Amino acid sequence: MNIVIIGSGNVAYHLSGMFTECRIPVRQVFGRNKSALAEISTNYNIPVSTTELEDADLYLIAVSDHAVGEVSKIIRKSNCIVAHTSGSLPLEVLHGNYRKAAFYPLQTFSKAKRPDFSSIPFFIETENTADKRLLTELAGKISKNVMSSTFEKRKYVHLTAIFACNFVNHLFSRGKEIADSQDIPFDYFKPLIEETVEKISFMEPRAAQTGPAVRNDTRVLKLHEELLEGTPLELYRIMNKSIKEMYEL
Repeated sequence: MNIVIIGSGNVAYHLSGMFTECRIPVRQVFGRNKSALAEISTNYNIPVSTTELEDADLYLIAVSDHAVGEVSKIIRKSNCIVAHTSGSLPLEVLHGNYRKAAFYPLQTFSKAKRPDFSSIPFFIETENTADKRLLTELAGKISKNVMSSTFEKRKYVHLTAIFACNFVNHLFSRGKEIADSQDIPFDYFKPLIEETVEKISFMEPRAAQTGPAVRNDTRVLKLHEELLEGTPLELYRIMNKSIKEMYEL
């Protein structure tokens, strides 16, 4: 199956890497960013272009959500599969007479860190059974976790990921701001972060909760609030409110 990846960002970069490592040939990576494409070409020896889109059996659109619809219009071929990699877009966002699909990897991607490809869950949605079999087999060559999905389910997968990843990382950033303000190295907190993440490998997050809110320690809660202002104070209050509601305190 001839594969073309459309995009040059983090997802396109790592999909190129995953396919290359698993000896799945990619015919081309197509995009607008010449320097990003050059990096993909250099690292993975894949042909790239900003002007001429190669013929393919499968086009994987790995661009930002707001651009997927417009980008999908450049594919004129009808006898092919076109799959986006979004968790929050329906198949209908793809504009063309081709067979539409979703090929959604549940992972946060940054070029600075190579993920463990084999553990990344892939959620597959297609318009017919034959295409689902093809994309499931393809994803199975790079991952041990491949699941059939619907748009309804992908929406909730993506929403859960926002809470479990994006929001958590933002709290790391806010925590680092507090540590930096007092000249406390944020590295001191990394063993705590690692232990917190490791615990939910063998127990429910709800059972792993610690801290002053779950203990209903009003003295500590008040002390902390006196140290904060603005958005960090709002975050502190809303997080503690959520914890208390969960544990009916």
